[in-house]
Amino acid sequence: MTSSTAVPRRGLRSPDRLRVADHLRATSASVRQLLAEFRDARRRSPAPPRAPVEGEMRIASWNLHKCVGTDGRFDPHRSVAVIAELGADVVALQEADRRFGRRVGLLDPKLLEKHAGLVPLPISHLPDGHGWHGNAILVRPGTKARLRRLALPGAEPRGAVVADLELREGPLRVVAAHFGLLPRCRRRQSAAILAALEESEPLPTVLCGDLNEWGIGARCSLQALSDLFGPVATGPASFPTRLPVLPLDRILAWPQPLVSHVAVHDSPLARVASDHLPLTARLHLDTIAETFAGLRAAA
Repeated sequence: MTSSTAVPRRGLRSPDRLRVADHLRATSASVRQLLAEFRDARRRSPAPPRAPVEGEMRIASWNLHKCVGTDGRFDPHRSVAVIAELGADVVALQEADRRFGRRVGLLDPKLLEKHAGLVPLPISHLPDGHGWHGNAILVRPGTKARLRRLALPGAEPRGAVVADLELREGPLRVVAAHFGLLPRCRRRQSAAILAALEESEPLPTVLCGDLNEWGIGARCSLQALSDLFGPVATGPASFPTRLPVLPLDRILAWPQPLVSHVAVHDSPLARVASDHLPLTARLHLDTIAETFAGLRAAA
């Protein structure tokens, strides 16, 4: 007579499986609770922008995601309201035009001037467009500018705008750009920006936009820009708006003291209006005047 031997079943026994499942459910609930508390804390204490003082202007950059918010709604009026919140004198926008078909602008210029005191520079080839490859620059009415459009190399259509603004304190060059998704493309686009600046007369310069970079150290594809603009591998986390962890957006300057206090604009409206939070910075007019005077003396 032979005796049968029970073959052990693989895996966890039923009580063990239940305990593991309960543990996973409890952990998931705890994580959701922590995230909810974190979001609530941010909603209770949005950081209001500091008003500029004498000798300062405010500059900002924002990828407004074609006016489509994280709630899936297309709402240009909401985008204008966020721009008004920034209180900026110069704003670089990305994705300000329709991407396909006729590249018309998505914002109402009359509302922009009424609520934010800003008007778009005439960058677009179209009378009802805002920018170039979606890049637009908003300034105070009456600001004079020389404009140059750059087609950036890469696997997808990308561009940048160079605007030489005539300010009372002297000229200021603003480069508004939207870089590509691939590191090798961002390297080529950084090189193209630097080449364009080298071909032009030197002016105090601000480079701002969605540069799509979050790597640090050797992984940062923007390293070529550091020779002119200083450290580029870090910045305030601006993406995604619900829980920002990636510093995709940048405001960089030459000379570096030209801007300070680069920060995200974190408000309840900004968190829902786009998948990117805007960046703001203080622009020091005395640095513009000193740099321009030095450049003229050296000429």
